[in-house]
Amino acid sequence: MDELSKDVLMKKTKYHSYKLGTLSKGCQYCVKGSKLVLFITGLCPRCCYFCPISDDKYGQDVIYADEWKTKDPKKIIEEAKAISAEGAGITGGDPLCKLDRTIKYIKRLKKEFKKNFHIHLYTSLDLVNKNTLKKLHKSGLDEIRFHLDLDNSKKWDKLKLALEYSWDVGVEIPAIPGEKTNLKKVILFLDEINKKSKKVFLNLNELEVADNKFNKLLDMGFKTKNSISYAIKGSKEIALKLIDFTKKNKLNVNIHYCTATLKDKVQLGNRIKRRAKNIKKPYDKITKEGTLIRGVIYLNNLMPGIGYRKKLAKITKKQRNMYLKELKTIKTNIKKDFKIKNIDIDKNKLRILTSTKDIKKIRDKIDSLLLKNITKDKRLLKNKELYLAIVEEYPTQDALELNVEFL
Repeated sequence: MDELSKDVLMKKTKYHSYKLGTLSKGCQYCVKGSKLVLFITGLCPRCCYFCPISDDKYGQDVIYADEWKTKDPKKIIEEAKAISAEGAGITGGDPLCKLDRTIKYIKRLKKEFKKNFHIHLYTSLDLVNKNTLKKLHKSGLDEIRFHLDLDNSKKWDKLKLALEYSWDVGVEIPAIPGEKTNLKKVILFLDEINKKSKKVFLNLNELEVADNKFNKLLDMGFKTKNSISYAIKGSKEIALKLIDFTKKNKLNVNIHYCTATLKDKVQLGNRIKRRAKNIKKPYDKITKEGTLIRGVIYLNNLMPGIGYRKKLAKITKKQRNMYLKELKTIKTNIKKDFKIKNIDIDKNKLRILTSTKDIKKIRDKIDSLLLKNITKDKRLLKNKELYLAIVEEYPTQDALELNVEFL
């Protein structure tokens, strides 16, 4: 590769990314962690070899609000409020595969949070036409980002249809090592548009391998930067070369290179902190990273371990009601016998939550109390049929555990 200009590295942002020109409005909200990620469907007319979508979503007609799988608009609104969202990014698959659903949710979010709630959407050009764009714009969409096919430029001109509307238009594609020629063609294509019309921005994403069945990067010979990184070696370098190429040739294109670090530490990290602040219970401790540390009481057959999440997912409605009844009895009697006020039942993961101080208090007093009121079975705690733990976990709806320390 050619040598980089010395000043290109000076364009590094405080978000661990690189830019030429200004960030799009959607990106400005994303780096704050204030965008709800609304996964509208896993269906897509494309089959990209670098697709990062998980197996639970790929090709499946499912909806997620951040980590929350749900079709209920009320729960989507609840998640947006939980992160104090200032906007939403609608993604997939391709949201245009379910156009009516996409429009319904855009309108619902705009109605709830008003017109300043910024919504951007990602789509390929496969399903784009005048009618779909007209409907999306009318629904209140603020920004649309197109994924161009680097191997086939036949559909690229369809992007120009979006320029007829009063929204921001961009292209978002991965920075793929070995694709410098095609990526330059994209930049030159956008430069020509920007000479005659309003500006179309370009977002380059750091290419990452994914833990799914469909990502072919490693099979194709791509390598990760190191043994603990998902980022592909050479992606950053090609992105910086493209920024340098654009600057040297004075091309009229704003470029933002979004790194894996930005996505993980900045975007997700800030969203996690926002959610932690909003959903924190009196017994929770928030770490500087935004995770929650809390005391937990698990039922014996519902404690973390191999297959834990699959086990929770397979619980029937009848079993759930049985567990909740048992947990209610345990909670009532723990409050009475241990004089604990701040204690809740986690209905999603079927466990009891309290403070780390109170969970230690329970542990220290177990042997000195008769425990006759804990449950109908007087031996329950002594026989380790309940498990006490201090847990660090994300403040997300799925409450993913980072560390479980059994007492």
